[in-house]
Amino acid sequence: MSQEILIVDDDPVQRRLLQSVATGLGHRVVVAENGREAVELLAAPDGERFALMILDLVMPELDGMGVLEKLPELGRSLPVIVQTAHSSIDTVVGAMRAGASDFLVKPASAERIQVSIANALKLSVLEGELARVRRSAAGLLGFRDIIAGSPAMDRVIRLGERAAASTIPILIEGESGVGKELIARAIQGSGERRSRPFVTVNCGAIPDNLVESILFGHEKGAFTGATDKRIGKFQEAHGGTLFLDEIGELPLDAQVKLLRALQQGEIDPVGGKRPVKVDIRLISATNRDLIALVKEGRFREDLYYRINVFPIRVPPLRERREEIPELVRHFTARFAAEEHKTALAGVAPQALELLMRYPWPGNIRQLENAVFRAVVLADGPLLTVDEFPQLAAQIEVGPADALAPSAAPMTIERQLPTAERPATIAEPPISIAALTPSGEVRPLEEVEAELIRFAIHHHRGRMATVARKLKIGRSTLYRRIKELGIAEVHDGEALAME
Repeated sequence: MSQEILIVDDDPVQRRLLQSVATGLGHRVVVAENGREAVELLAAPDGERFALMILDLVMPELDGMGVLEKLPELGRSLPVIVQTAHSSIDTVVGAMRAGASDFLVKPASAERIQVSIANALKLSVLEGELARVRRSAAGLLGFRDIIAGSPAMDRVIRLGERAAASTIPILIEGESGVGKELIARAIQGSGERRSRPFVTVNCGAIPDNLVESILFGHEKGAFTGATDKRIGKFQEAHGGTLFLDEIGELPLDAQVKLLRALQQGEIDPVGGKRPVKVDIRLISATNRDLIALVKEGRFREDLYYRINVFPIRVPPLRERREEIPELVRHFTARFAAEEHKTALAGVAPQALELLMRYPWPGNIRQLENAVFRAVVLADGPLLTVDEFPQLAAQIEVGPADALAPSAAPMTIERQLPTAERPATIAEPPISIAALTPSGEVRPLEEVEAELIRFAIHHHRGRMATVARKLKIGRSTLYRRIKELGIAEVHDGEALAME
């Protein structure tokens, strides 16, 4: 998936150079001839679509410094690469203080521009993640913070946006790990109760004898061990949102009291002398079939109809596989920053194919943990199949050019500069036949060549590893590759000779 880049420069030659480099990396480009045009584009309703701006500092009408100063007024936050023919220290310091993330001195080489774009887009991902964390902590997380790109999730977001405009009780249904709490937070962050308390209760993790105390609170001395007064979750959420996760796990006696609290808008703390009025927005979630539980007598029918006024089903990850590349890129960028893996640029094609084909019974939570583990294990610039051994043991990985999303490495900033892209190697058959179609024994050289091809592909061109696994010297391996003509069967692609 490409990003959209805004190029602002009054020099048509420089604009064409920047546009050529950016489109060569797979990104979409919008050009502006001066600062005024750039401000108009950024101020438009769709101005948030730009992931990066390359900005000339010296322009007519409105210069680059003027554009940087207007970004806060426009409410736009994006990485900016500034460029100028004047490279004084004062110019650099001024641009950086105004919010620029990188600096180019004209004329800059295409390679230098490529690296700058890649670094800036990586920074954009990290800044976006930081902004999401801040909005979540402040109760302002919205639907634009949710990574979604499938028709199924588009429907979920549309329903959530409608529900956010009212105080209607919502039931979010979906398998464990699909992101039900994230949807609940987005509903609160998009409604009138934004910035108010968002209190989460995992109903399945509360001991039966403490459910009433935790939900409704208790007075001092109400029961053995109640040495202090405790405020319940309903009172903590007063004025905001109460999120009851896995509500199907509540015991029946607690369901009765929960129903009364919802109907009357008041609670009875354990040991309390009078009811306490509460004002909460209720959002419930479950991974169970509540209708089946009602039929089995394990969930109250009247409570079911009270909480299931506006149901929203969140589909499992296997039903929205087109979102996996973007989720992987997001998690890779985040964990690479947390683990200080600054050289990690993205995901190799075969690794992405593996992730696309895996069924993900644990949904997004499982994918997130798998990427986290892979980032910790990674030593190179790309996550490979080797970093996902548990998944690779279950899924047979096909050729890189059979990838559904793309045959190129998927990187944190969408694509690596051309000079940094690793060579790909055509995949040979996994089994090596000993006989020809007519039943004759194959010549030894043919079998040897096929085995070497397989080893090169299996170890992704790491020739030292190939030689070690074949138990021959590297010089011998290179000689046999040349003698057998192996390097000529890969459509001109270079082997990764170490």
